[in-house]
Amino acid sequence: MTPFRAVRPRHRLLPLLTLTLTGTLAVTGCEDLTGPPTSSPAPAGPAAAGSALQAVGTLTVKGRAPKTGYDRDEFGSAWADTDHNGCGTRDDILAGQLDDVSRDADGCKVLSGVLDPDPYTGTRITFRRGRSKVDIDHLVALSDAWQKGAQQWSDGKRRAFANDPLNLVAADSSTNRRKGDGDTATWLPPNKGYRCTYVAGQVSVKKKYGLWVTAAERDAMKKVLTACPDQKLPTGGGTE
Repeated sequence: MTPFRAVRPRHRLLPLLTLTLTGTLAVTGCEDLTGPPTSSPAPAGPAAAGSALQAVGTLTVKGRAPKTGYDRDEFGSAWADTDHNGCGTRDDILAGQLDDVSRDADGCKVLSGVLDPDPYTGTRITFRRGRSKVDIDHLVALSDAWQKGAQQWSDGKRRAFANDPLNLVAADSSTNRRKGDGDTATWLPPNKGYRCTYVAGQVSVKKKYGLWVTAAERDAMKKVLTACPDQKLPTGGGTE
Protein backbone atom coordinates (compact mmCIF):
# COMPACT_ATOMS: atom_id res chain seq x y z
CA MET A 1 0.00 0.00 0.00
CA THR A 2 1.25 3.46 -0.89
CA PRO A 3 1.79 5.53 2.25
CA PHE A 4 -0.49 8.58 2.68
CA ARG A 5 1.24 11.93 2.19
CA ALA A 6 -0.30 15.33 2.87
CA VAL A 7 -0.32 17.51 -0.22
CA ARG A 8 0.68 21.07 0.44
CA PRO A 9 -1.35 23.61 -1.58
CA ARG A 10 0.57 25.82 -3.91
CA HIS A 11 0.47 29.49 -2.85
CA ARG A 12 -0.13 32.02 -5.61
CA LEU A 13 -0.88 35.74 -5.71
CA LEU A 14 -4.45 36.50 -6.59
CA PRO A 15 -5.12 39.48 -8.79
CA LEU A 16 -6.84 42.41 -7.11
CA LEU A 17 -10.35 43.15 -8.18
CA THR A 18 -11.37 46.79 -8.22
CA LEU A 19 -14.65 48.42 -8.95
CA THR A 20 -14.46 50.74 -11.92
CA LEU A 21 -16.42 53.95 -12.21
CA THR A 22 -18.85 52.15 -14.50
CA GLY A 23 -19.74 49.69 -11.75
CA THR A 24 -17.90 46.69 -13.31
CA LEU A 25 -15.08 44.69 -11.79
CA ALA A 26 -11.66 45.07 -13.32
CA VAL A 27 -8.44 43.09 -12.73
CA THR A 28 -5.66 45.40 -11.64
CA GLY A 29 -2.91 42.92 -10.88
CA CYS A 30 -0.86 42.49 -7.71
CA GLU A 31 -0.37 46.06 -6.60
CA ASP A 32 0.92 47.59 -3.41
CA LEU A 33 -1.80 50.02 -2.37
CA THR A 34 -0.07 51.14 0.79
CA GLY A 35 2.06 53.91 -0.77
CA PRO A 36 1.91 57.55 0.34
CA PRO A 37 -1.23 59.52 -0.65
CA THR A 38 -1.06 62.07 -3.43
CA SER A 39 -0.09 65.44 -2.00
CA SER A 40 -2.56 68.34 -2.30
CA PRO A 41 -1.58 71.91 -3.20
CA ALA A 42 -0.40 74.04 -0.32
CA PRO A 43 -2.92 76.65 0.82
CA ALA A 44 -2.40 80.19 -0.37
CA GLY A 45 -0.50 82.49 1.97
CA PRO A 46 -1.98 85.50 3.71
CA ALA A 47 -3.31 88.28 1.50
CA ALA A 48 -1.10 91.33 1.11
CA ALA A 49 -1.88 94.33 3.30
CA GLY A 50 -4.01 96.85 1.46
CA SER A 51 -5.08 94.30 -1.16
CA ALA A 52 -8.60 93.70 -2.37
CA LEU A 53 -8.26 90.06 -1.33
CA GLN A 54 -7.55 91.08 2.25
CA ALA A 55 -10.53 93.47 2.20
CA VAL A 56 -12.93 90.68 1.21
CA GLY A 57 -12.45 89.20 4.67
CA THR A 58 -13.72 92.40 6.30
CA LEU A 59 -17.08 92.38 4.50
CA THR A 60 -20.19 91.34 6.41
CA VAL A 61 -21.77 88.10 5.12
CA LYS A 62 -25.56 87.82 5.16
CA GLY A 63 -28.40 86.54 3.02
CA ARG A 64 -29.91 88.66 0.27
CA ALA A 65 -32.88 90.74 1.47
CA PRO A 66 -36.11 90.93 -0.57
CA LYS A 67 -36.17 93.36 -3.49
CA THR A 68 -39.48 94.73 -2.22
CA GLY A 69 -39.79 98.48 -2.66
CA TYR A 70 -36.85 98.88 -5.03
CA ASP A 71 -37.12 101.67 -7.59
CA ARG A 72 -34.39 103.57 -9.45
CA ASP A 73 -35.87 106.81 -8.09
CA GLU A 74 -34.95 105.68 -4.56
CA PHE A 75 -31.38 106.65 -5.52
CA GLY A 76 -32.30 110.13 -6.67
CA SER A 77 -32.58 111.57 -10.15
CA ALA A 78 -30.25 109.92 -12.65
CA TRP A 79 -26.80 111.46 -13.07
CA ALA A 80 -27.17 114.36 -10.69
CA ASP A 81 -24.40 116.95 -10.38
CA THR A 82 -23.23 115.79 -6.96
CA ASP A 83 -19.77 117.35 -7.24
CA HIS A 84 -21.26 120.76 -8.15
CA ASN A 85 -19.06 121.30 -11.20
CA GLY A 86 -22.04 122.19 -13.38
CA CYS A 87 -22.02 118.87 -15.29
CA GLY A 88 -24.02 115.70 -14.70
CA THR A 89 -22.24 112.58 -13.47
CA ARG A 90 -22.70 110.68 -16.74
CA ASP A 91 -20.86 113.33 -18.74
CA ASP A 92 -18.16 113.54 -16.09
CA ILE A 93 -17.52 109.79 -16.37
CA LEU A 94 -17.59 109.81 -20.18
CA ALA A 95 -15.13 112.71 -20.29
CA GLY A 96 -12.83 110.99 -17.81
CA GLN A 97 -12.83 107.50 -19.35
CA LEU A 98 -13.09 108.10 -23.12
CA ASP A 99 -10.32 109.24 -25.46
CA ASP A 100 -10.61 111.92 -28.16
CA VAL A 101 -13.52 113.56 -26.39
CA SER A 102 -15.45 116.39 -27.99
CA ARG A 103 -17.97 118.43 -25.98
CA ASP A 104 -20.91 120.61 -26.73
CA ALA A 105 -20.58 124.39 -26.47
CA ASP A 106 -21.91 124.18 -22.92
CA GLY A 107 -18.62 122.57 -21.91
CA CYS A 108 -20.36 119.59 -20.30
CA LYS A 109 -22.24 117.44 -22.77
CA VAL A 110 -19.94 114.82 -24.33
CA LEU A 111 -20.75 114.52 -28.04
CA SER A 112 -18.22 111.90 -29.13
CA GLY A 113 -15.22 109.90 -28.03
CA VAL A 114 -13.57 106.50 -28.12
CA LEU A 115 -13.61 103.77 -25.47
CA ASP A 116 -10.41 101.86 -26.16
CA PRO A 117 -10.42 99.31 -24.80
CA ASP A 118 -13.88 98.67 -23.46
CA PRO A 119 -13.10 97.04 -20.10
CA TYR A 120 -15.86 94.43 -20.32
CA THR A 121 -15.07 93.08 -23.79
CA GLY A 122 -11.56 94.34 -24.57
CA THR A 123 -12.78 95.87 -27.85
CA ARG A 124 -12.71 99.41 -29.25
CA ILE A 125 -16.04 101.26 -29.21
CA THR A 126 -16.76 104.61 -30.80
CA PHE A 127 -19.14 106.81 -28.82
CA ARG A 128 -21.61 109.12 -30.61
CA ARG A 129 -24.24 110.89 -28.56
CA GLY A 130 -27.72 109.74 -29.57
CA ARG A 131 -26.31 106.53 -31.09
CA SER A 132 -24.37 105.41 -28.07
CA LYS A 133 -23.13 101.86 -27.57
CA VAL A 134 -21.58 102.92 -24.27
CA ASP A 135 -23.32 102.73 -20.90
CA ILE A 136 -22.16 104.02 -17.54
CA ASP A 137 -22.37 100.91 -15.38
CA HIS A 138 -22.65 100.77 -11.61
CA LEU A 139 -20.06 98.18 -10.58
CA VAL A 140 -22.35 97.36 -7.67
CA ALA A 141 -25.80 97.54 -9.23
CA LEU A 142 -28.35 99.74 -7.49
CA SER A 143 -30.76 96.82 -7.12
CA ASP A 144 -28.01 94.65 -5.63
CA ALA A 145 -27.18 97.41 -3.16
CA TRP A 146 -30.86 97.73 -2.25
CA GLN A 147 -30.99 94.04 -1.33
CA LYS A 148 -27.78 94.23 0.73
CA GLY A 149 -28.22 97.21 2.96
CA ALA A 150 -29.24 100.29 0.98
CA GLN A 151 -32.91 99.99 1.97
CA GLN A 152 -31.93 101.38 5.36
CA TRP A 153 -29.92 104.32 4.03
CA SER A 154 -30.90 107.95 3.94
CA ASP A 155 -31.90 109.50 0.61
CA GLY A 156 -28.65 111.46 0.60
CA LYS A 157 -26.48 108.38 1.00
CA ARG A 158 -28.30 106.54 -1.78
CA ARG A 159 -27.88 109.59 -4.06
CA ALA A 160 -24.16 109.74 -3.30
CA PHE A 161 -23.79 106.01 -3.96
CA ALA A 162 -25.51 106.22 -7.36
CA ASN A 163 -23.17 109.02 -8.49
CA ASP A 164 -19.89 107.95 -6.88
CA PRO A 165 -17.11 107.67 -9.53
CA LEU A 166 -15.65 104.78 -7.52
CA ASN A 167 -18.73 102.77 -8.51
CA LEU A 168 -18.98 103.88 -12.16
CA VAL A 169 -17.35 102.59 -15.33
CA ALA A 170 -17.95 103.28 -19.02
CA ALA A 171 -18.62 99.95 -20.76
CA ASP A 172 -20.21 98.25 -23.75
CA SER A 173 -23.97 98.74 -23.46
CA SER A 174 -25.10 95.27 -24.58
CA THR A 175 -22.67 93.53 -22.22
CA ASN A 176 -23.71 95.77 -19.36
CA ARG A 177 -27.37 94.97 -19.92
CA ARG A 178 -26.63 91.25 -19.85
CA LYS A 179 -25.07 91.79 -16.42
CA GLY A 180 -28.32 93.22 -15.04
CA ASP A 181 -28.06 93.45 -11.26
CA GLY A 182 -25.72 90.46 -10.97
CA ASP A 183 -23.03 90.27 -8.30
CA THR A 184 -19.65 88.53 -8.53
CA ALA A 185 -21.24 85.13 -7.93
CA THR A 186 -23.55 85.45 -10.94
CA TRP A 187 -21.71 87.63 -13.48
CA LEU A 188 -18.16 88.52 -14.49
CA PRO A 189 -16.92 90.49 -17.52
CA PRO A 190 -16.14 88.33 -20.56
CA ASN A 191 -12.76 90.09 -20.73
CA LYS A 192 -10.84 87.89 -18.27
CA GLY A 193 -7.97 90.37 -18.12
CA TYR A 194 -10.26 92.89 -16.41
CA ARG A 195 -11.81 90.59 -13.81
CA CYS A 196 -9.35 91.34 -11.00
CA THR A 197 -9.86 95.08 -11.45
CA TYR A 198 -13.62 94.63 -11.69
CA VAL A 199 -13.96 92.53 -8.55
CA ALA A 200 -11.55 94.75 -6.60
CA GLY A 201 -13.81 97.68 -7.51
CA GLN A 202 -16.88 95.89 -6.18
CA VAL A 203 -15.09 95.02 -2.94
CA SER A 204 -14.02 98.63 -2.50
CA VAL A 205 -17.53 99.99 -3.05
CA LYS A 206 -19.13 97.48 -0.69
CA LYS A 207 -16.54 98.20 1.98
CA LYS A 208 -16.88 101.97 1.62
CA TYR A 209 -20.66 101.94 1.94
CA GLY A 210 -21.02 99.09 4.43
CA LEU A 211 -22.93 96.82 2.08
CA TRP A 212 -22.92 93.14 2.86
CA VAL A 213 -22.21 90.17 0.57
CA THR A 214 -23.74 86.71 0.36
CA ALA A 215 -21.58 83.69 1.15
CA ALA A 216 -21.55 82.70 -2.54
CA GLU A 217 -20.54 86.24 -3.50
CA ARG A 218 -17.70 86.33 -0.98
CA ASP A 219 -16.40 82.96 -2.20
CA ALA A 220 -16.55 84.12 -5.82
CA MET A 221 -14.65 87.30 -4.94
CA LYS A 222 -11.94 85.28 -3.22
CA LYS A 223 -11.68 82.88 -6.15
CA VAL A 224 -11.04 85.72 -8.61
CA LEU A 225 -8.70 87.70 -6.38
CA THR A 226 -6.64 84.67 -5.33
CA ALA A 227 -5.25 84.79 -8.88
CA CYS A 228 -4.08 88.39 -8.26
CA PRO A 229 -3.39 88.58 -4.50
CA ASP A 230 -1.52 91.88 -4.81
CA GLN A 231 -4.41 93.67 -6.54
CA LYS A 232 -4.80 96.94 -4.66
CA LEU A 233 -8.10 98.02 -3.21
CA PRO A 234 -9.25 101.10 -5.20
CA THR A 235 -9.89 104.26 -3.20
CA GLY A 236 -11.31 107.69 -3.84
CA GLY A 237 -14.56 108.65 -5.44
CA GLY A 238 -17.23 110.87 -3.96
CA THR A 239 -18.16 111.29 -0.32
CA GLU A 240 -21.11 109.59 1.28
